[in-house]
Amino acid sequence: MALLIKNGLVVTMNRHREVLQADVYIEGNRIAAIEPNSKRKAETIIDAGGKLVIPGLIQTHVHLCQALFRGMADDMELLDWLMQRIWPLEASHDEESLYYSALLGCAELLRGGTTSIIDMGTVNHTAMIFQAVEQAGIRYLGGKCLMDSGQDVPPALIDEPQAAIDESLALYQDWNGRHDNRIRYCFCPRFAVSCSDQLLKEVARISARENIPVHTHASENRSEIRLVEEQRGMPNVVYLDRLGLTGPNLILAHCIHLKDTEKDILAQSGTHIAHCPGSNLKLASGIAPVPELLGRGARVSLGADGAPCNNLMSMFNEMRLAALIQKPFHGPRAMPAETVFAMATINGACAMGLADEIGSLEVGKKADLAVVSLAPWHHCPPQGAGVYSHLVYQATASDVEATVVDGQLVMQNGQLLTIPEVEVRQNTARSLKRVRQRCGL
Repeated sequence: MALLIKNGLVVTMNRHREVLQADVYIEGNRIAAIEPNSKRKAETIIDAGGKLVIPGLIQTHVHLCQALFRGMADDMELLDWLMQRIWPLEASHDEESLYYSALLGCAELLRGGTTSIIDMGTVNHTAMIFQAVEQAGIRYLGGKCLMDSGQDVPPALIDEPQAAIDESLALYQDWNGRHDNRIRYCFCPRFAVSCSDQLLKEVARISARENIPVHTHASENRSEIRLVEEQRGMPNVVYLDRLGLTGPNLILAHCIHLKDTEKDILAQSGTHIAHCPGSNLKLASGIAPVPELLGRGARVSLGADGAPCNNLMSMFNEMRLAALIQKPFHGPRAMPAETVFAMATINGACAMGLADEIGSLEVGKKADLAVVSLAPWHHCPPQGAGVYSHLVYQATASDVEATVVDGQLVMQNGQLLTIPEVEVRQNTARSLKRVRQRCGL
């Protein structure tokens, strides 16, 4: 099957950052040509005249399991948010509620031009998340959340360490590499506060042996940091480094409150940092030192985190916040729009270990892309702004008109093509009622 996207302004994000008036021709799951006035034949043709054609947006930290709980944990700081709301709700998930929570999250993400995610699941029923992302058609790296200790953690979220590892490896065998590598597995220890030394050491050992990525949280909240230092006798990132977890295979969410030593470790090890500005602001966690991290050569990408700590899972919202929140402290040129858009695309591809396959629009790469309309009033006049200004400062998720993942058209004209919207809306409502009754919230 072939797909032709004609007449668009193509924001390639290639090495030269070319912006081309061109057609994008897709054969199978790869970009076969980027050329003006293409005469190639295709079963499906999309007219992108007056629109931007961009690489699919890549979110390197989300929680699909929490999409069901949007708006249920507002105006709280991290540890209270976890202990009083999120952990009881996650512990009350059943297979069906988790499946529809994941589909709900995927619907919002795909509708907003996000084509790839790094996800942290929950402790139980993780296979249902994989089934949901399989149906939705999103590109996915994620896995079972690992927790074997911690204060006020519901018993249903506490695993025995070896059993947790065994279940993770079984899921890895079942799902890693499916659909031509569109779905991949990673270890997901929640954070040091809820994981024993034993569990984290075993994750580090197997990750190094099998080359399995690791996705976790660190240095998000001052109370969390204090607990880690009390329990481990050292800062978060130093602790993870001592365990052998830091490096290109680690995706570390938040990294707000860092000592200079930790910043050096992150930059020198090539650890990937998932910056989540919306969540960091809403939970009053703080503002990550992103300009300094980038200045040290650290690898920084973007994510929306979860619906209960952000309410929106829009990469356009995260890009705008990432650009704006640094300017009062570091000056108006601290986070240029092009730098931020790179964090949302090619930097995210690096974090997923897929920079040779996605993150830019180039011949031979996987066809992950979105078409963004410039017709809404907030883009007028479209000639006045550069493409990165449109995308970072002006665009919203509702401006996305089409989304393509792995060569498959998954959303067109505002309609999701892989997710049954009515079914998801009905079943999320029923599932939430059941989960709330179960946990008493």
